[in-house]
Amino acid sequence: MPILLAVLALFLPRIVIVGLWLLTTWFVGVFSTLLWPILGFLFAPTTMLWYSVVINVFGGTWDVVSLAGLAVAVVLDLSPAAGRGS
Repeated sequence: MPILLAVLALFLPRIVIVGLWLLTTWFVGVFSTLLWPILGFLFAPTTMLWYSVVINVFGGTWDVVSLAGLAVAVVLDLSPAAGRGS
């Protein structure tokens, strides 16, 4: 099930964010203000999801794997094809 959620997050990150927000406590304590999750949802949803993974799974430690995942998430959010359907 977690792998299915990860694959879904790559294709539909905003839907995954809404689902996690409504059905779990995944984002509780991750952000200090409400501004960052709103901006992340609107402009960089994959990066927001990866940031929450680093905080919840890796314990907030930014090592090589965390930074590499962050770089991939930023590239996915900034790629020209991110906003287009097939």
